Amino acid sequence: MLKIKAFEAVHPPFNRAASVSSPPYDVMNTDEAKEMVSDNTNSFLHVIRPEIDLPDGTDPHADAVYEMASRNFKRLLEDGTLIRDNEPRLFLYRQSMGGSSQIGLVCCCRVQDYLDDIIRKHERTRPDKEDDRTRHVRAVDANTGPVFLTYRDHKSLEHLTAVDSSTRPLFHFRSPDGVTHTGWGITDPAPYIKAFEEVPHVYVADGHHRSASASRAARDIANEQARDSIDGEAESDWFLSVLFPASQLTILPYNRVVKTRGSLTGDDAIDKLRALGTLHMDADPEMDRPGSFGIYLDGRWMRLDLDHDSIDWSDPITSLDVSLLHDRILEPLLGIEDERTDPNIEFVGGIRGTDELAQRADTHGNAIAFSLKATTIEQLLDVADAGLCMPPKSTWFEPKLRSGLFVHALDSTKTIGKVLSQ
Repeated sequence: MLKIKAFEAVHPPFNRAASVSSPPYDVMNTDEAKEMVSDNTNSFLHVIRPEIDLPDGTDPHADAVYEMASRNFKRLLEDGTLIRDNEPRLFLYRQSMGGSSQIGLVCCCRVQDYLDDIIRKHERTRPDKEDDRTRHVRAVDANTGPVFLTYRDHKSLEHLTAVDSSTRPLFHFRSPDGVTHTGWGITDPAPYIKAFEEVPHVYVADGHHRSASASRAARDIANEQARDSIDGEAESDWFLSVLFPASQLTILPYNRVVKTRGSLTGDDAIDKLRALGTLHMDADPEMDRPGSFGIYLDGRWMRLDLDHDSIDWSDPITSLDVSLLHDRILEPLLGIEDERTDPNIEFVGGIRGTDELAQRADTHGNAIAFSLKATTIEQLLDVADAGLCMPPKSTWFEPKLRSGLFVHALDSTKTIGKVLSQ
C-alpha cells in the first residue's frame, strides 16, 4: 500500500502564484531561463536555475551555483515572496490545456515506498543528473520540484477529487504557454490517506531524477542524524509529489533528429529504407500507427511502415516505437549505439511539432529527422509492472508541472523530536 502525508507547504501568496511559479528546471537552457526572468526578480527560476544570477560561462555544477540556490531560496522566504503554512495540508492541482484537464493530489510520498518499488519506475537515471539534483536538494534543504506520479483510476479518489475541486480555488491563472493552473487546499487529509492505502502501486511518470535524488538526500540526512532507517519519522524521509489518475494524462511523442546520415548517405538511401517495410513518399509526418515512423530526408517527409508480423508485440520493450526505431534504423544504419551519450542525436518533445523537426534537420544540413507515435500510458504501466526500463526519452508528458507553487521543506537541521512535535 502507498503511504502519503500532508505537509507544511512553502508557497507564494496565492495571489502571486502566476508571477512566482516557473516552468520546471529541465525544459529550458540557461539563456532561455535568463530571458524568462529578465524583469522578474521573484521568479522561482532563481532557485531552480541559480546560474542565471552568476557570470556567463559559470559551470552549472560549481559550488557557487548551489550556494546561490540556497541564498535565493532564503531571500524569497525572508521578503515574503514565499511563505510557509503553519499546519500540514494536502492540495489539488488542476492543469487544463487544449480542452483537456488533469487534476492531481499534491502530497508527500514516502522514500521507503520508492525503495520498495511500491512507487515503480520505467527509466534509468544518469549519475551526473542524480548528483546535480541531490546537491540542489541538500543546498536548499527542500524538494523544490514535485515528482509527477500516476496511478490506475480509483473510484474513491475520483469522488473525493470531484467534491474538493468544486469549492473556491486558492489560485487560478494561465501561464505563458497557454496552460491554465488551478489549486485547492484540503484541510482533512484522512480520506485521501485511507484511499491511497487501497492503491497497490503508483508510477513515476515524469521526475525519475527528482525521485532518485530525494531518496539519496533522505539516506544522507538519516546517516548524519545517526538514524538506521528512513521509515517516515523525519520530514526528509518524504518527498514532494503530485498523483494523477492515469486516464487523464497526455503523452506526446519524443521525436529525434540525427546529425549524421551514416549508411543512408547516397543514392541507395531510399532502397535501404524500403528494405525495412513499406515506404510512402510525401506522407503526413504525424504518426498514429504503431510500428510506423515519419522520416524527414532531403527536404521531404515520408512514412515507413514496418512489417507488422516482424514485431514481437508481446515484448513490452522491443515493441515500443522508440525501440523499433533504434533497433531497425538508428543503430544499424546511422551508427547510434547509445542514445544517452551520442552527440549526434537530439531529442525533440512532441509539443514543438513536426515543423520544428524539419527546421532542425535543415539547419544541421546533412541531418535526418524522425517523428514517432506517442508511447501510451498502458505501455508505460506494463513496462514498470514488468520491472523493466524504457529506452531513453520514450515519453513526453504535457502539460508540465509548474515549479514554485508547492515546495516541501526537509527540516534536516531539526532534531527528530522537533520534527515530530510540529
